[in-house]
Amino acid sequence: MLATIKKAFWVFGLAVFFLILFLPGFSKMQELRDRNNDLENKIRRLNIENALIQQEMKKMDSDPVYQERVARDKMGIVRKGEIPIKIVPEKKKR
Repeated sequence: MLATIKKAFWVFGLAVFFLILFLPGFSKMQELRDRNNDLENKIRRLNIENALIQQEMKKMDSDPVYQERVARDKMGIVRKGEIPIKIVPEKKKR
C-alpha cells in the first residue's frame, strides 16, 4: 500500500514537473501559430489588393476614356472652356 502511494506521488510529481517544463513552450508555439495565420491572411489580402492595382494600372495605360474619368473625378481636371460647378449639399436642420 505504501509503495503504491509512493509510486503515485512520484508519477504525479513527474507529471507536474513536465507540465511546468513544457507548458511555456507550448503556449509560445500556439502564439506563434496564431501570428503565422494572421500574417498569411494579410498576405492573401495584399495579393488581392496588388492584383486590383495592377488591373487599374493596365486600364490607365490602355483606356483613354478611363484616363479621362480618373482625371476628372479624382484630380478635378476640366477641359478647356468648361466651367466646374461644385454642388454643396444642404445641412439638415434638427
